[in-house]
Amino acid sequence: MSAPHLPKVAGIDPPVPAPAPASAPSAADSPTSAATSPTAGALVQDHLARWVSDLTTLQELIERLLRTATLDEALHELLRAGASLVGAGRGLVTLHPDDGRPVTVGLGLDRADLGHLETIPHEHPAPRAWSPYVRLLEDLPEVGTRDGVSHPDITGEDGLDPRHREVAARLGYAASYAVPLDSAAGPHRIGAAVWLYEEPAEPTERRRHLAGLYCGYATEHLSRLLELDRTRETLAVLRSELLPSRLPRVPGVRLAVRHRPGSRGGGSWYDALPLPEGALGLAVGSITGSGPTAVAAMGRLRASLRAYAVMEGEDPVAVLSDLELLLRLTEPTRAATALFAYCEPVLRKVVVAGAGHCSPLIMGDHRTDYVETTLSAPLGMLACWEAPSVEIEPAPGETLLFYSDGLLRGTGAAMDRAFARLHLAAATVPRTARHDPETIADHVLRTVLPEGTAEVTDDVVLMAAYFE
Repeated sequence: MSAPHLPKVAGIDPPVPAPAPASAPSAADSPTSAATSPTAGALVQDHLARWVSDLTTLQELIERLLRTATLDEALHELLRAGASLVGAGRGLVTLHPDDGRPVTVGLGLDRADLGHLETIPHEHPAPRAWSPYVRLLEDLPEVGTRDGVSHPDITGEDGLDPRHREVAARLGYAASYAVPLDSAAGPHRIGAAVWLYEEPAEPTERRRHLAGLYCGYATEHLSRLLELDRTRETLAVLRSELLPSRLPRVPGVRLAVRHRPGSRGGGSWYDALPLPEGALGLAVGSITGSGPTAVAAMGRLRASLRAYAVMEGEDPVAVLSDLELLLRLTEPTRAATALFAYCEPVLRKVVVAGAGHCSPLIMGDHRTDYVETTLSAPLGMLACWEAPSVEIEPAPGETLLFYSDGLLRGTGAAMDRAFARLHLAAATVPRTARHDPETIADHVLRTVLPEGTAEVTDDVVLMAAYFE
């Protein structure tokens, strides 16, 4: 027989009081005491069952949270899980990291609702971390505690600002419960979460405890995602500074480039530099590794290639040979692929040499073909690299496409199918758009990597050179 539960308040389960220790009945026990012993045992079983159920629920919610890979996914999962734990229907979470921009996400609250919440005035000077939702969060305890703050009846609360009542009535909430998000590293507060009730209510002690435990785990996960985002942003800025800020204008050719950084921060690069006598040097390549060290190595390799191209650009084989020697001396643990093209746009003559890199593709009104370049190993793989170059004579109105292997791997298909998809994308560029390299690059990239494609881990580079 189980003990009757106390009545629910606003849809929240009240806690079951802990039973008093029970001793085994003796012959001297009264009939009344003997009759109550089974009830005490049932209370203990009920309490243990609730404890096991709470732990199971908490484990499931934490596992779901840890499966989120982005900050936005994690924040939405935190709101949904927290709402189920405290028995609320809506809420918001706001993050204000010290070295990042604020992030606010709502559950059941659109942008207009969040805007109304921002208009609630506050009584005390607001720390930067709580503005503009300070009135909902200003009563939170000091950093290092998981205690939440409950406002069980906003309309009946003494000393409440009239504007707060007006916003609460407009948005249809009558109570709130806020929990700080304090990181154990420091410790320091990275934000807070608040859940809203449609009627006067507050979570039970058991629900408060579970919400506090869950938010503690969630804070550490959010801290890791914030650090990951900061690292990605730093790499993106570093990559953008190491790549050309603008493309040169050379008579007889027009250029367009598309660059998508991969999630792993790879070392792919591209370059376009004017050379003496109206010539143009075009290069694409990639260095092994990922992260900041690969990006830095990519910058050094690209700068070296520019120097060699200025000195002996008319001989692409010599440029890559010098680059291979430099790579073996300065980056002995790395290998790199590279393709360098020396272009004379007025003569419509292109000399290309490649080291383990994908062949360029030439497209126009009468042909769409891969250029047959000599197969060769990547730079740094052989004791001495050298491979013959090939000469291309693009007709007026034709375009050369240079690309990184990240474009092919981004398809998720086998390499032969990826090459076929790229060929089809180039062949299906509308005739009316074949004289605009910007439109060509957009069409090819959109066709090879359509919207909805899984996150690309490698850098994607696509450069189009249209010969007039």
